[in-house]
Order: sequence, then C-alpha cells, then structure tokens
Amino acid sequence: MLISLFPHPFPRLGTRLLLLPEQCPSRTELLTEGEVRRRWPSGLNMLLPAGLRQRDQTKKSPTGPLDREALLQYLEQQALEVKERDDLVPFTGEKKGKPYIQPKREIPAQEQITLEPELEEALAHATDAEMCDIAAILGMYTLMSNKQYYDAICSGEICNTEGISSVVQPDKYKPVPDEPPNPTNIEEMLKRVRSNDKELEEVNLNNIQDIPITMLSELCEAMKTNTYVRSFSLVATRSGDPIANAVADMLRENRSLQSLNIESNFISSTGLMAVLKAVRENATLTELRVDNQRQWPGDAVEMEMATVLEQCPSIVRFGYHFTQQGPRARAAQAMTRNNELRRQQKKR
Repeated sequence: MLISLFPHPFPRLGTRLLLLPEQCPSRTELLTEGEVRRRWPSGLNMLLPAGLRQRDQTKKSPTGPLDREALLQYLEQQALEVKERDDLVPFTGEKKGKPYIQPKREIPAQEQITLEPELEEALAHATDAEMCDIAAILGMYTLMSNKQYYDAICSGEICNTEGISSVVQPDKYKPVPDEPPNPTNIEEMLKRVRSNDKELEEVNLNNIQDIPITMLSELCEAMKTNTYVRSFSLVATRSGDPIANAVADMLRENRSLQSLNIESNFISSTGLMAVLKAVRENATLTELRVDNQRQWPGDAVEMEMATVLEQCPSIVRFGYHFTQQGPRARAAQAMTRNNELRRQQKKR
C-alpha cells in the first residue's frame, strides 16, 4: 500500500514517499504521525497548511442544520448574563485641585507708553469699531480678518462693527436665481432658417435637452444654404457624434456663419476631429468653442486643434482648456498672430 504523507510536494522535502504495509486505518494513522515526528520534529508545521498541522479531533456527529437566529439569541443571552466588571476607581464627578488662573503681567516702566491727555481720553472712549479701524490703519492686519482689514483701508468711513476680537465669519450667502428656461421654439426656428429669414442672425438652442436628433440634423442641413445667420449655439443639448458630423457637413458649405458654440455636450474625439477638419474648409468662422465635453478628447485632438489654429488665420477666439503644454503653447501663439492680423486688417 502506497501512502503519501503530503497532499502536494514541498520545496524542501521534495516528493518523498513512505512505503507502509497494509494496516488498519487507525494503525496507519499512528505510524504515519510517528514517522513524521521522528523525521521532522520541528520544521514540519512551518511547511504544512494551517488546516493540516494537526489531525481532526471532531468525532461528534452534527446535531442538525445551522439555525442562525437561535445562535444570535443564544449569544445575546450569554452577553446579558455576564456580569460587568467593576471600575477600579468609581466615577463620582468630584472636581479635584484648583482651577488655573493666569497671573496678571505687570508692564515694566521702560515699556510703558505715555500719550498726550487728549489721545488718552479719545482712546479710552473709543468703540470697538473705531479701534479696529485704527489697528488696520497702523498695519496690524494680524488682529482682524482680511475683510475687516481691507474694508477699513479702502473705505473712508468706519464700516467695521464687530470689533477686533470678533470671530471671523463668512460673507453672507447671496442666492443666485436659476436661469429661466430657453423659450426658443425649435420648429419655428427651423422654418425661419429654411426660409432664409433676413432678421434671423442668431440661433440659440442652449440648455434645451429634449431636442430630437432628427430635428437637429435638419437644422444643420438647413444652415448649409442660410446666408444671414451669424451665430449658431448648441450648448448643453446632449448632442453626440451624429450632430457633430452634421455640424461638420454644414461648415463645409456655409459661408456666412461666424460663431459656433458646441460646448458641454457628449461629443467624442471622433466627432471633434470631424469638426476640426471641416473648419479648415471654412474661411468665415471667427469663433469656435468646443470645451467641456463628456470625456477628454486626447492628445491627438489637442494637436489637431493647435494645427487648425495655425492654418486658419480667420479664427480669433477659441474656447478650449488644453491639458498638454505643447498644444497650449502653439495655440496661444497662433491666436496672438491671428488677432494681430485682424487688427492690421481693420487698421487698413
């Protein structure tokens, strides 16, 4: 009968086996344990897993399935029956010792400052607000908050009412009302764009988040032949790449649009790349804003933005926060050059 002492080979023991004759299970177990103790008296426990370091001594058969509620009730009952340990020194609430009283410091004669009687009387009857203003004028800014200090310096009147020893408080909250919803009627706006209305110079659909994709596509299609609209804004309209592709197609054919704003949308790097490539074919666009999209477009798109600004001198305003230093420097230099060219053209 071939019996292995270990369930798996050990690095230090190798794959060593013990050959024992056929015996009863109890005797085989005893022989195996004795052989193990004789051969490895100290180092075996360090090599065996925790569950195999000693034999299983639980010979009692299970009484039944686990009852979690009964077990919790038993533990709670045992915890209530255990007597709490008494404190070594019981708490009585008695205060011992004397409270600390800071001694009064007497100012030496050489440090005492004597003022004129008029100034002494004026300072003796000065209020906390007046003392705060005097301290600010003398440059003692560490005795007051920044607001108190600058109010006293910049204002010609006494405006501090809290005093020097006042607790620094934040400025009062000024509630800012929410912007009213965009009242633009999309269907009416689409009709006016299609009819090439002379009085329509701005299409503003900002913050309208329930515009169907088909209607936005139709609006971009109508903008291809419009010659009077100067500003087209689709901020926070939940527009994605399909709308970005439609805007790119519109830029390739429109020759009157000057401002395009598609910020705060769900346009990915693919959609932005399509818009940037279309901007190269448009010579009338002067302002482009594409910042605050759902995800960062990537290094390739930022490099493309810088290249477009260098190749399109008509763009003088560009809205995007660059994350890389290289494209940011190139874009800043290109914008400075474009604005200088525009200034020289106006001067002529």
